[in-house]
Amino acid sequence: MSNLISFTTLLIFVGCLALGVGYAWLLYGTNKNLERKTRNLLAVFRALTVAILALLLFAPLVRRVTHTLEKPIIIIANDNSISVKNIAPEGFNRKKYQEDLKRLADQLSEKYDVKTYSFGDSIKEGLLFSGTDQLTNGTALVDQLNDELLNRNVGAVIMATDGIFNRGGSPLYELNKIKAPVYTIALGDTIPKRDVLIANVNYNNIVYLDNEFTLDVQLQAFESKGEQVTLTVTESGRKLAEQTVQVANNSFAKDIQLKLRANKVGIHRYVVSVSEVKNEITTKNNSQTVFVEVIDGRQKVLLAAAGPHPDLATFKQAIELNKHYEVSTAIAEEFNKIDLTKYSLVIFYQLPSATYPATALINEAKQKKIAAWFVLGAQTDLQGFNQSQNQLSLARPNGSLQEVFPYYENTFTAYGLNTVSLKQLESYDPLQISFANIMIRGNYTAVLNQRIGKVNTQTPMLFFSEELGQKVGFLLGEGIWKWKLEEAKNENSYPLVAELIAKTVQYLSVKDDKRKFKVYTSKNTFEENENIVLNATLYNDAYEPVNTSEVKATIKDEQGKSYNFTFSKVGNAYQLDAGALPQGNYTYMATTSLGEKKYTANGAFFVNAVIAEYQQTTANHQLLNTMSQQTQGKMYLPAQLSAIANDLEKSGKVKTISYEDRRFEEIINFKWIFVVIMTLLSMEWFFRKRNGEA
Repeated sequence: MSNLISFTTLLIFVGCLALGVGYAWLLYGTNKNLERKTRNLLAVFRALTVAILALLLFAPLVRRVTHTLEKPIIIIANDNSISVKNIAPEGFNRKKYQEDLKRLADQLSEKYDVKTYSFGDSIKEGLLFSGTDQLTNGTALVDQLNDELLNRNVGAVIMATDGIFNRGGSPLYELNKIKAPVYTIALGDTIPKRDVLIANVNYNNIVYLDNEFTLDVQLQAFESKGEQVTLTVTESGRKLAEQTVQVANNSFAKDIQLKLRANKVGIHRYVVSVSEVKNEITTKNNSQTVFVEVIDGRQKVLLAAAGPHPDLATFKQAIELNKHYEVSTAIAEEFNKIDLTKYSLVIFYQLPSATYPATALINEAKQKKIAAWFVLGAQTDLQGFNQSQNQLSLARPNGSLQEVFPYYENTFTAYGLNTVSLKQLESYDPLQISFANIMIRGNYTAVLNQRIGKVNTQTPMLFFSEELGQKVGFLLGEGIWKWKLEEAKNENSYPLVAELIAKTVQYLSVKDDKRKFKVYTSKNTFEENENIVLNATLYNDAYEPVNTSEVKATIKDEQGKSYNFTFSKVGNAYQLDAGALPQGNYTYMATTSLGEKKYTANGAFFVNAVIAEYQQTTANHQLLNTMSQQTQGKMYLPAQLSAIANDLEKSGKVKTISYEDRRFEEIINFKWIFVVIMTLLSMEWFFRKRNGEA
């Protein structure tokens, strides 16, 4: 450490010293009672004391420079994954390699600051050789080193691995963050081993009932030329598809598409497997399990009317453009034969009418909370309509018809329509409705508003509302078939009518989930090394999320073994981290209560085996060499570990760094100055008393 005083500080010091000398002369210069030698000594004490006190008053700054030495940090990271343990070249002595790596760490610790890590599916401190990690993530290692050692003196990174990185991508592009040479130790075997495997399966995880879907299987084979293998797909032991494949060469790869049919609703577990070949290195990569959820996306829509009308065909054709909707038409006398529980939506076309009031059908839909869409026209019995529901009232009809044109409500956001095609509304013919005063009770959402003549009104033409949990839509006017006819006249027109009807049907038929207690996993399938996370939400009668109650859960595996948990409260919801579970099928049941009501929720999930370490068994030493060359390091074989320490020292890149810290401090912060002042004052007082001075 060294203290450097600036020129300004020096001038202040000289001035303070002069002040001290002047004060001492006034005090002792004319004193005749003391001997000259004593008087001069006391004057020196007083001059220094006053000078220092004056210097403290001016509080000058002193520049302090500190030098700190930092030894180079050497990182040694060992790949602790399954592939390193299971695949080794002929003659490889694993025990000797482990001892040599530990000896290298000890040798380097004598000169450097050595930090050791093991990496695989996670990063751990220390050198581990268990070979149990089911993944290899080299990028995560580089990112953690960069976070922990940012702006530190990292001399070198020594990474022992086989170069098979199956998570996080290649660390090659991240190494520059560390700004240190990377010395790689090439583990594993670069000679391909005899093996047949399912490399990947591409598929849609959601399909619709009775649809055909495809499993795109990527089959690979090494050192198996001339072999004939069989690719099969099974479910619960039942064979669903099979194909024989001839391996044409020693580095064989082929995409095979297997078609299946979704015959049953639910989550299906399919096992895609390839038959074994003699003497292959492992059979753990011969199969993969995939999960496909089959849903019944088809919804039934009832189109009820008092009699035939061109509009009915327009509605039916537009709805059936979506293959997941099925339309049934009921005319007049057929109302009594209908089972409404089969339908997601009922379109009441000009019902109730004077001839067919359809009161029972409308009331049943309301009671069962089945979505309804009322289309009003000239044949609608407005008095009966007003009595059949509470959202819309058409008062004081005079028996005449009114023509109304459509225009789009720009604030509508419930579903999207082709914005360019909305201009077509300006050319559409008007719809007809009985002239009456329109009154809407409660909130509603308008899609189209009425334009009468050239005046845009705020009276809706097509709008939605909700009453006691039942979604209800209203279209005020008949004659929508004319809109379809107008589109047909122009080949360049967009099918806006079909889109409008289809999306309205979809919006009204979608059922809202009104369960008071919901428990769900983030996904249906987890891997063995993933934590199983369940989320839960509990609602009160106002449908507000609350978490005052305790939620318990039981997770059960295929053998009936149960795991009991209690959810944690997070915000106004619940969450459960059940940790990692072994491969297999699991079901869960969660229970809670709110007041006197008890609630339960059930579900299922599957834990899949992690086979990434068996998907590639050939070491990638070329990548390791590139990593070393890119960072000006070097690649070594396990037998060459003893040379690494000497090469590091000879490289001249691993050096101790001296950090210089410069800062300005006030003199008053130096505590020793107060000791000097007290010493000077004490000595002056002592000598004055000794010589009889007050």
